[in-house]
Amino acid sequence: MATRHWPALVAICQRETIKFWHQRGRLLSALVRPALWLVVFAAGFQNIFGVSIIPPYETYIEYQVYVVPGLLGMVLLFNGMQSSLAMVYDREMGLMRLLLTAPQPRWFLLFSKLVAGTLLSVLQAYAFLVLCMVFRVDIPWSGWITAFPALVLSGLMLGALGLLLSVSIRQLENFAGTMNFVIFPMFFISTALYPLWKLQESGATWVHALASFNPFTHAVEMIRFALYGQLNLLSSLVVLGALSIFFLLAVWGYDPQRGLIQRTRQA
Repeated sequence: MATRHWPALVAICQRETIKFWHQRGRLLSALVRPALWLVVFAAGFQNIFGVSIIPPYETYIEYQVYVVPGLLGMVLLFNGMQSSLAMVYDREMGLMRLLLTAPQPRWFLLFSKLVAGTLLSVLQAYAFLVLCMVFRVDIPWSGWITAFPALVLSGLMLGALGLLLSVSIRQLENFAGTMNFVIFPMFFISTALYPLWKLQESGATWVHALASFNPFTHAVEMIRFALYGQLNLLSSLVVLGALSIFFLLAVWGYDPQRGLIQRTRQA
């Protein structure tokens, strides 16, 4: 990466961090959703969903332990979509269009925006791990370190997906509906709340097939294995492949004049 690119990357990361610091309720809202699943739903489903000994676990585990990787994925997913919502807003208000006219490659500016959003996503994920420690969920301390690359890669992939969605959305009102059609199917049709063998055992064949191809499933599984110091090679390759495809499509489709064209048509 050229030396002249670093100031742009640092400036964008600083801008996103400062904006996040001034929106302190954003961290609280990001932790409320997974905390409810961890404290309320997991406690209620404890005796309903039994989790057998499946990799990477070497013994029977509590349901609260099983859902932690999925809830970490939830934090990354929601923040990735929220960062994309900010992209739509910045584009319509002119800030993003101004940024894309800077003397930097467009792919690098979008990548910088993606890195900045991922940085905030990972910080929120570790804030949730602290919450898990408060509620005495049995997560190995070494997993806090070994899970870092998986959290970063998953955050980049989900952020790239949100970036891709923001390409064709011109109004904030439309983005809210699109988020509902993306976030909830990705989260619930995955291994975030129950293992794949549970779906197969219950006869939900088509749900099992969709969950197997869901990139979010592989992000969750990559985080799950990383928390125990193991590498899930298949999931890592799927997440890396999805990241590449989403980001390349976003770079190809992102038009800095899209907001201007929309206002011209409306006028």
